[in-house]
Amino acid sequence: MGILSGNPKEEPMHYGEIFGVWSYLLTAKGLVAGYQTLLNHTGDEDLKRFIEDSIENVLKPEIQETENLLKENGIALPPSPPERPKACWENIPAGARFTDPEIAAMLSKDIAAGLVACSTIMGQCIREDIALMYGQFHMKKAQYGATLLRMNKEKGWIVPPPLNVKSSDC
Repeated sequence: MGILSGNPKEEPMHYGEIFGVWSYLLTAKGLVAGYQTLLNHTGDEDLKRFIEDSIENVLKPEIQETENLLKENGIALPPSPPERPKACWENIPAGARFTDPEIAAMLSKDIAAGLVACSTIMGQCIREDIALMYGQFHMKKAQYGATLLRMNKEKGWIVPPPLNVKSSDC
């Protein structure tokens, strides 16, 4: 039996898997701190709930799972930024505050980048358990992306690219 033909959890991680998981973890930790800061700038209650939900139900569970994976494989963890304090939205001057549409656009960008990162890690994996874990992360991000897209449309925050509208004039 070969080295890669048994229980995936007993197989060693290759350098690509290690780098991908470690980098993903570093980014997720940074996003938590960034989103905690964005919460201070958010005025819209739906957007605030979306950010809080993203932190608690997407980012923190992903951080826990990836930390466990790296620890089990003897890999040092990346540093964690400190928790961000809560601030009163009204105390941030309007010119210094991110607007809700800007925050929603940042979140949309982060979700899109996260989908690409998950797909890349899945494609690099030879360990099925890691590929499946990132497949689950990918599905969760896709669901959150759809929710945010709907919110962007409902609130009029989306900035569409030029639309191809066909005219019926002949």
